[in-house]
Amino acid sequence: MSSDPPEEIRLRDHGRTLEVQYGPNETYALSAEYLRVESPSAEVKGHGPGQEVTVAGKKNVRILRLAPVGHYALRIVFDDRHDTGLYTWGYLRELGRDEKTRWPAYLQKLADEKLTR
Repeated sequence: MSSDPPEEIRLRDHGRTLEVQYGPNETYALSAEYLRVESPSAEVKGHGPGQEVTVAGKKNVRILRLAPVGHYALRIVFDDRHDTGLYTWGYLRELGRDEKTRWPAYLQKLADEKLTR
């Protein structure tokens, strides 16, 4: 996965969507909910395989602020005060490219665990 930085990053729809453009033909509109439930933080991913947590109840979460971290990542501050995940450029690209498989898998996990968005 390329670690090249995006050409442009924009918050849209009052913090409900993060638009990430890597080039003229590679732009992703990532919902705040999707970014929040896929946070790379230890709180969500755990400290090793099998420790992942299914995050529920984030349907209406919004992004309050974006903060660059060096030249390699973005810290996203959500309105539920979650701000510990560092979204590297490669991870943001991965989330965009894999959204069509990750999102339905997340929804299925919620259903299996009887949780709601």
